[in-house]
Amino acid sequence: MAADAAARAAELSEAAVGGDRLALARLLTAVENRTPVAEAALRQLYPMAGRAHLVGITGPPGSGKSTLVAALIALVRKAGRSVAVIAVDPSSPITGGALLGDRVRMQAYAGDGDVFIRSMASRGHAGGLAATSTAAAAVLDAAGFDLILIETVGTGQSEVEVAAAADTTVVLEAPEMGDEVQAIKAGLLEVADLVVVNKGDKPGAQRTAAQLRAMLVASGPRGGDDSRPRPKRPDVLITTAATGEGVPELLAALDKHRAAGRVGESSNARLARAEAQVWAIVADRLRERLHDPAHAAATTALLDEVAEHAIDPYAAADRLLDVLQSDGG
Repeated sequence: MAADAAARAAELSEAAVGGDRLALARLLTAVENRTPVAEAALRQLYPMAGRAHLVGITGPPGSGKSTLVAALIALVRKAGRSVAVIAVDPSSPITGGALLGDRVRMQAYAGDGDVFIRSMASRGHAGGLAATSTAAAAVLDAAGFDLILIETVGTGQSEVEVAAAADTTVVLEAPEMGDEVQAIKAGLLEVADLVVVNKGDKPGAQRTAAQLRAMLVASGPRGGDDSRPRPKRPDVLITTAATGEGVPELLAALDKHRAAGRVGESSNARLARAEAQVWAIVADRLRERLHDPAHAAATTALLDEVAEHAIDPYAAADRLLDVLQSDGG
């Protein structure tokens, strides 16, 4: 079985890197389903990744993320660059699959071989990103796309996770929606590399941008304490994605941030992404081992004890780690 998975992974990987979009789609399906083929493929493809610019696009619902992504696609393609989109949709409560709203909006690019759009189901993942989105981005990176846009679900309060998956994080806000407060609550301004007030043709857009700029100044470090991390000071831009106004300036800002990152500014972002990937795999590996037939009964019994408040979760976690250690782990 392992040999079959490796052979299938090699076949799909070679085809995907060679430009076969059907093979790429099948590979991403394997990644989303976390199959042995996906793991074998990622072992082959990961060393080929690391060249694309990964841009996370997040923000509250109604801020126009999908419209802005479509506008960016048009501009990037006009410049002759390739672009891939991972649109993380809410999961269907029936099938668990993505609702595909973003793909419907971007259907105009379906026939363009240098545009690849993939909707992925969040499957209840609280951070706004599907658990496999980072792995999918690595596959698209290895397949040769210049720019990879990761659009999150847009649940507002838990979107900061995108910062660990992207080189550049763009936070969208919309005028007169009270989103300035939402941004502070969610911590979005703390992770933003660029803040975009979209729907700039609406009344209040300039005021919203001014308020956000004032908040960013107010959030700066006070006194001479250099021991605390310095908050980012993102630029605040205004766009009207529906008409394309301001989108060229946004793309220029993205390219500028990417250029600065190549000099070394984004090394922390790359390290955070690596850490998130590795720890997610470690957690999956531990979970699998504790639910294999040798440990499943003991694991379930211990979880029952926690559920009954007979033991606290910390002690239970220590006991489970002891089980693995005594098992040679």
